Parts: sequence; C-alpha cells; structure tokens
Amino acid sequence: MGKFSAEYLQSKLSDAKVHFERALDCKHTEFDDLYPYMIEHPQFFWYKRYVAWSELLTIVKMCEELEFAWSEQFSQKQAEYIASRVMSSRVLDEWYETNGSKEHVG
Repeated sequence: MGKFSAEYLQSKLSDAKVHFERALDCKHTEFDDLYPYMIEHPQFFWYKRYVAWSELLTIVKMCEELEFAWSEQFSQKQAEYIASRVMSSRVLDEWYETNGSKEHVG
C-alpha cells in the first residue's frame, strides 16, 4: 500500500465519519472555527454538512483507489448512501436509524 498504512487510512476514515456525524448532529467541528461568521447565516448547517460529506467521499475514494476495505466502518445502509455519493434528505434523516443510537457521536 506504499506510504499509506492500513492504520492511517482507518484513522482518516474514522475521522471523516465522526466529522460528518458531528455535522449531522449540529455539533462543533473545526469548520466552526474556520468560518465563525457563518454561524449567523441560515444555510450554515447545510453547508457544514455538505463539506463533511465531501470530505467523507474523498477519503472513501482514496480507500477504493488503494484497495482498502472502507465499508466495514459503516452499516450496510450507510455504505449504500456513500456508494451512491448523493447527500439526499434521506441520508440526513436516516443515517442513524439503521445504525442504532450507539453510533451517535458524544
């Protein structure tokens, strides 16, 4: 796998998943620190989720290119959402429903 170890990819994938779930839950992420003025705008949380989703898709794409199994960190339904690449209202509404509340970020 060259310079990228399995542990490195696992860590990046986990970080991206946590970032997306924190954005879904409207919890603080580094995005809030980068753009503090945006909190006042109604579209802020939508944009924050979009950025986190894009990051997650980018990490998954890297995993696929490096032939690293990424889907094990997600429920089957979540993996299907990621594979379809479209962040729809269904993804936002049902991300946790098929996964159980234990996956919620604390």
